[in-house]
Amino acid sequence: MPLDPSYAGRTYPPTTTYEVSCAKIAEFADALGDDNPLYRDAEAAKAAGHPDVLAPPTFLTIINLASINAIAADPDLGLDYSRMVHGDQRFTHHRPVYAGDVLQLTTHIDEVFARAGNDFLNVRADIETTAGEPVCTTHAQLVVRGE
Repeated sequence: MPLDPSYAGRTYPPTTTYEVSCAKIAEFADALGDDNPLYRDAEAAKAAGHPDVLAPPTFLTIINLASINAIAADPDLGLDYSRMVHGDQRFTHHRPVYAGDVLQLTTHIDEVFARAGNDFLNVRADIETTAGEPVCTTHAQLVVRGE
C-alpha cells in the first residue's frame, strides 16, 4: 500500500520530554567508543568553557528515533515498517546539548512522494528546551521499498 501523500505538512506536537543526564551521555559515548572527557567529566567540560557535561553531536538520535517510530506506527499513513530503510539523516545544531537539559521535539512530515516504485518520507524534527530555546533541527529521509 503506498504512503498517503496527504500526510505532507502534518505536524506532531511534543508528547513527552527527555531529560539529558550525565549517565545517558556517557552510555552514548561508550556505544560510540569515544573516550572524550568532555562527555564524562563535568570539571573537564567546565574547563573547556561548557556549563556541564557535553553530549556528542549525534546524541539527539536517541529522541529523534522515537519521533520517527511514532510516525511510522501511525496506521493511517500506510507505512510498512518491515520494508523501511533509513535513507538520510542530518543535524543542524543551534547550540550544544548538555547534561541537565530537558528537551522536547515537534516533528513535521515535510514531504511524501514516490519514485522508482519506492515511497519516500522526509521528516523534520525541531528539538528545543522546555523553555522554548532551539537546540537542533534534524532531517531524516525514510524509504519504503516497493514490493
